[in-house]
Amino acid sequence: MKQESWFRPYVTANFWRFLLIAVLGVLTVLFACMLMLTSGYLISKSALRPENILMVYVPTVGVRTFGIGRAVLHYAERLVGHDTILRILSRMRLRLYRILEPQALRLSSRYRTGDLLGVLSDDIEYLQDVYIRTVFPSFVALVLYAGLIAAAGLFDPVFALLLAIYVAVLVFVLPLISLLLTKRKNREMKQARNRLYQKLTDAVLGMHEWYVSGRQQQFLTGYEEDEAEVDRIDRALKRWARLRGFIGQTIVAVTVVTVVFWSGKQHAAGALDVTLIAAMVLAVFPLMDAFLPVSEAVERIPSYGQSVQRLKAVGHGEDSAEIGYPVQPSLTRGEMDAVIRSGAHIKVDSVSFQYATNATDATLSPDASAANSPAVHQTAVHQTAAHQTAETAHSTDETHLTNAIHSTDAIHSTDAAHSKDPVHPARWAGATASCSFDNGTQALRDISLDVPAGAKVAVIGRSGAGKSTLLQLIQGVLAPSSGTVTIGGMDAARFGDDISSVISVLNQSPHLFDTTLANNIRLGRPDATEAEILQAAAMARLTPLVDSLPDGLHTRMQEAGQRFSGGERQRVALARILLQKRPVVILDEPTVGLDPRTERELLSTIFSSLQDRTLIWVTHHLVGVERMDEILFLEQGRVVMRGTHEELMERCPRYRGLYRLDRPGA
Repeated sequence: MKQESWFRPYVTANFWRFLLIAVLGVLTVLFACMLMLTSGYLISKSALRPENILMVYVPTVGVRTFGIGRAVLHYAERLVGHDTILRILSRMRLRLYRILEPQALRLSSRYRTGDLLGVLSDDIEYLQDVYIRTVFPSFVALVLYAGLIAAAGLFDPVFALLLAIYVAVLVFVLPLISLLLTKRKNREMKQARNRLYQKLTDAVLGMHEWYVSGRQQQFLTGYEEDEAEVDRIDRALKRWARLRGFIGQTIVAVTVVTVVFWSGKQHAAGALDVTLIAAMVLAVFPLMDAFLPVSEAVERIPSYGQSVQRLKAVGHGEDSAEIGYPVQPSLTRGEMDAVIRSGAHIKVDSVSFQYATNATDATLSPDASAANSPAVHQTAVHQTAAHQTAETAHSTDETHLTNAIHSTDAIHSTDAAHSKDPVHPARWAGATASCSFDNGTQALRDISLDVPAGAKVAVIGRSGAGKSTLLQLIQGVLAPSSGTVTIGGMDAARFGDDISSVISVLNQSPHLFDTTLANNIRLGRPDATEAEILQAAAMARLTPLVDSLPDGLHTRMQEAGQRFSGGERQRVALARILLQKRPVVILDEPTVGLDPRTERELLSTIFSSLQDRTLIWVTHHLVGVERMDEILFLEQGRVVMRGTHEELMERCPRYRGLYRLDRPGA
């Protein structure tokens, strides 16, 4: 579908306002010219010592009228102009929000956070300058240019030709030269500023990694080099701005001298009164003030184009072909209902995934090639910060498991004996209990998985093993570099925002709002009745808590649910999920940070209340894994252990050692 322009709709909708702004702008300059002209005439007339004050009464009133009129018109022009532009800007921001909000998950996986920050803070602001700093000044200058030449032509065609040449240098020649000289520098400046945004967000999101790796100085050095590059480009642009200003002022001086010479010649010929010489000269200055900004106005045009391209890239859902994203067609309502009724059979077939290897590969640059593969478009911020943060936010809780992984012997075994199928088997590639190890360079390498409706799967691994990447692939947030991911026979990418109709997620820190307990649970299904909320709360074993509260379900939870303990907050989030009744539930380390007793109790509640759902449980603990139909152990993007708990305990000494370390009493 053709993407709607970021300019045309707003011009059409505000045409009469734009016309009013242009008229007010022209009148402001004309009143300024008349003010200077009458002032010059009044000064010259007064210097001749008129016999009566009434001889200068009219020009005195004219000075007062044009002085007040110019101020009023200038204020009105600014008021209407900024009011119109702020209205347009608010609509642009609303449009941008409506583009970003539905695809927020995909944006965070396709682009650097710094790029998005640049779009939100810089690009949308540049577009308001299109009107204020480019369109309006240029239009006013062109109207005044035509009026000036026409007016001068009434007196002297030769003089009008000279003025046309002088002003043409200001309105056409100098802006064109400025555009050609600064186009590359402005592009470099924008790219350099984007790099600073990217590095800043990488530093904030990945601060822990920079500190732990001992590379703080390396980051600071690189950041200072980028800042120095920005300063260098900025100095070059300012040098040209000063030179351009000098050339402009020189042309103004030449024009003034020409007007003085012409006025004197006209007076000598008896065609012009002596009192009008100063008036004609002074009237030149307000006109020149209207022509001088055109160079800077035209110089900004490439920046506007880059901003529009970046906005189009962000809004690729409206016109995906422009930036080369293979966006799948959305599911129809019938297809979605069929997937839900079938229980959402999940199948991952020979999937590999690799994050972008170069930070610039995933930027919102309009020069990015549309031929890049989907994987190349994934954001490099996952390499440095967001990806690491997602899996290392609670790294202290998995220290014992990480140490165990390194201290336990890696057993290389490829036993192919099949065990009996559980009631709801999750079938991994090979469908056997086996142990292996292989270093990999990809986030995920050749992962195959078949999870029928109702199966229970545990995905275990330390930070960076690929657990979060696998979840994002299943949710359609990331596109695999190779292989396919389907839910109910449909490509995961086709679900888009509707993936929440199929999959619920219980993560480490569910957000609770400063409202009542009932309202927080009702977020799972806004139309739920109080009886249904009570039922969900009972299934999540919240009944004793509800009974102990002064206002029951209508007790306020305080900001972020601070009134309740960590386990209670997770139970509230679980009640939300139970209210949603989605066929698939992803448990993304929901017990992180809980004490062992609370962890066991919460897991017992989760497994009992979700026994009829498909569960994909990401964890770094082995508590409760014996309840799973299948266990997948990831390491460096590869499956190094898989099978049921009993199979792995029997055949994999490494798993057996890890389990005993995590469950000493088992």
